[in-house]
Amino acid sequence: MPSILHQTPLGTARITETDGFISAISILDDTPDEEQTPSAVLEQAAQQLDEYFAGTRKEFDFPIKQQGTDFQQLVWDELMKIDYAKTISYTQQSERMKNPLTIRAIAAANGKNHLWVVVPCHRVIGASGELTGYAGGIWRKKWLLEHEAKVAGVGQTKLAF
Repeated sequence: MPSILHQTPLGTARITETDGFISAISILDDTPDEEQTPSAVLEQAAQQLDEYFAGTRKEFDFPIKQQGTDFQQLVWDELMKIDYAKTISYTQQSERMKNPLTIRAIAAANGKNHLWVVVPCHRVIGASGELTGYAGGIWRKKWLLEHEAKVAGVGQTKLAF
């Protein structure tokens, strides 16, 4: 699978392509020395990430496809419906999915999301407003939420009811 390393304000991102789709974007704590194989879709994803971090892009339109179970796909689809600079709780996410008894399974599926920033699992927080688990680290989740709030001109991010 071709991939590139791309610098972001939060560290090095590895962007991976599978069959013409971006299949993973992950943030690394260290920058590995590895061969890069850029393609048009990888370069498009890197450009759009730069635009997101510059505050000029709120949605991504490069082709994405990540592997997961049918349930995980439903959870990730629901994440894509959370507006930029808004947050919801895990409870709200389960209610939106009409499955209020599966909060833990939904949270686990959020944690399996391989498309950092693009599928915005960082916009899901605890019911009391606390920042909870994030694969990239809570400090990155906080940074992303503050960045989006600043760009949107909403000051502090609030729960979206």
